[in-house]
Amino acid sequence: MEGLLPELEVIRKDFPILQRTLAGGQPLVYLDSANTSQKPQVVIDTMVDHLERHNANIARAMHQLGAEATEAFEAARGKVAAFIGASAEQTIFTKNASEALNLAANTLAWAGPHQVGPGDEVLITEMEHHSNIVPWQLLCERTGATLRWFGLTDDGLLDLSTIDELINERTKVVSLTWVSNMLGTINPVRMIADRAHQVGALVVVDASQAVPQLPVDVEACGADLLAFTGHKVVGPTGIGVLWGRREVLEALPPFLGGGEMIATVTMAKSTYAPIPHRFEAGTPPIAEAIGLGAAVDYLGHIGMDQVHRHEQTITAYALEGLATVPGLTVLGPREATGRGGAISFEVDGVHPHDIAQVLDSRGIAVRAGHHCAKPAHARFGVQSSTRMSSYIYTTPAEIDALVDGLEYTRSYFKLG
Repeated sequence: MEGLLPELEVIRKDFPILQRTLAGGQPLVYLDSANTSQKPQVVIDTMVDHLERHNANIARAMHQLGAEATEAFEAARGKVAAFIGASAEQTIFTKNASEALNLAANTLAWAGPHQVGPGDEVLITEMEHHSNIVPWQLLCERTGATLRWFGLTDDGLLDLSTIDELINERTKVVSLTWVSNMLGTINPVRMIADRAHQVGALVVVDASQAVPQLPVDVEACGADLLAFTGHKVVGPTGIGVLWGRREVLEALPPFLGGGEMIATVTMAKSTYAPIPHRFEAGTPPIAEAIGLGAAVDYLGHIGMDQVHRHEQTITAYALEGLATVPGLTVLGPREATGRGGAISFEVDGVHPHDIAQVLDSRGIAVRAGHHCAKPAHARFGVQSSTRMSSYIYTTPAEIDALVDGLEYTRSYFKLG
């Protein structure tokens, strides 16, 4: 099939979990990568090697192990920065994207030229993950600012018809997802950022679903702050990234206080380290950062243009297959062009949890629920949905298995 990764079977062998079988001898068909991606052997080996041979705290220990660990940690920062077109000084390690977005929302409440206060407006969208809704709700509750949002069209796109009303002289922050984790929609981030900058607003981008799938250049996308998580880019859990424009980061106050984020400490006053260390209080996720460095090396070797092409090809094939299932409705764009690899759907007469359980009995892993996107589900009048999501190791045969599994599910529940 044209557009698939040319070494797909070789790539699949890099992921040891894909070789296992589940209960009943069923081979694993993993279609839940928007939730978390699987990990290649090189990431696993890199983390094990660090823990077996180089484990030490960073930036503190003056012995050889400490120097090795510090060098590997900062090398990983450089790899991650290069992967998104950034400099290392602008790349902050967090524990996940949620912490990165909370860092942004909290520090914008406290001090500096971007401080949010009464009379200001924060603009988000109805398709956000809860991690990009709740922090801004809390910010507005604590500061007296007003939260507003873009609605959605019936086909799962942002409703931009009121953009000139929503982005106005009171708008202080615009925060939006680049790629929806529920609808798969790829949003016009640069266009919205340009409009926001016309009124002096700060632009925050949740790129948790974008960085795994798209070639990302943070400078070109128009963001002022951008967050993503490691475990969706074939890296480990427990590690996330916040990138920011230098002038923005340098204007933000510290988020957490503690070791290594300081320049000096007296009983009367503390001064703070330069970026990025100002925002990395305490012992960081060292092995996880090193694992993330190996992960972006792995994806970089494949090439993100090829990753995106593969995702679009598999997504198009999946949309075609799902369209053959009677009673199935896709939530979100119906064309692969302009969307990501997460496809949420309903099947008339069957609860999403029941669908997921029946599919699981056949070795097929999907997600069922609200996918941490309850407002988007409410917009389409549903409580929950089933979601399949592909990645670099997904094959057309696995999509066929999903479609067959859904047909079996309909017969299991006697739907004709």
